[in-house]
Amino acid sequence: MTSQRGIVSVTVMESLPLMVPKPLAIILLVVITMVVVLYFIRRGSHTRGNSIMLVGISDAGKTAILSTLVYGQTLSSHASLQTNTCILPLNKKGVTLVDIPGHPRIRAQFREHLPDAKVIVFVVDASSISRNGSIVAEYLHQILHAVVTILPSQNPPAILILAHKCDLLKSGTVPSTSSLGQLATNRVRNVLERELEKRRQSHTRSVAIDELGADGEDSSELGGLDCNGPPGESFKFVEWEGGVIEFIGTWVSIGEKVDLENEKSGNGSNDGLKDLMTWLETHI
Repeated sequence: MTSQRGIVSVTVMESLPLMVPKPLAIILLVVITMVVVLYFIRRGSHTRGNSIMLVGISDAGKTAILSTLVYGQTLSSHASLQTNTCILPLNKKGVTLVDIPGHPRIRAQFREHLPDAKVIVFVVDASSISRNGSIVAEYLHQILHAVVTILPSQNPPAILILAHKCDLLKSGTVPSTSSLGQLATNRVRNVLERELEKRRQSHTRSVAIDELGADGEDSSELGGLDCNGPPGESFKFVEWEGGVIEFIGTWVSIGEKVDLENEKSGNGSNDGLKDLMTWLETHI
């Protein structure tokens, strides 16, 4: 029995050094941990999907744009009640194009697709913006707020505001030196800047009330409209602190087939989406 205990004791004593981490093992463990941490930090700071997200209120023309870009034909459509996802051939590769419904109850679905969006195309009906400017601005405000609250380590998506249906503007109102597209973008820009300034002023007042303790709501939900201009200056897209916002005027013709390659080269009969295609190729 004594000899057996001795054998057991020797065996245990011989195995103990294998259970104690050696200096080299500790160093390797630290190095591996650092590599893994740095990988995820780098991935979080640079990774963003390559999808294109089409957003805007109902009847802005998003689905018609999608059918023209993807299928080369502008199809008649109605208000979408579910997200449409297609593959758009762009820069010799397939890019995911996501059309978010504009219905008030489901338009917030854009938040689910925001992490994968490399560009956001906000579609506005330029022919009706004077009537529904406040509704359009409310939705755009939500998107701008979501963009500025993206983690600083992530690259925010590029933003394009599309003044769509500019062919419906009365040609008699177009100055001789201006195009329909320029007229549409100017109109959309001016209306949205005015409406967003109203929302920013409302946000400023709500913050003051919150500071007095009169309202327990988190007013930060209304943020995202800060500008880099002088104090007291009205909201301007060119001064928005969240990044660059660009404008393009577009149109499509229902039922017409479109050769996108010819349109991009300027040889097509309908160049309503030519500038949009050029912009997408630049940013994807």
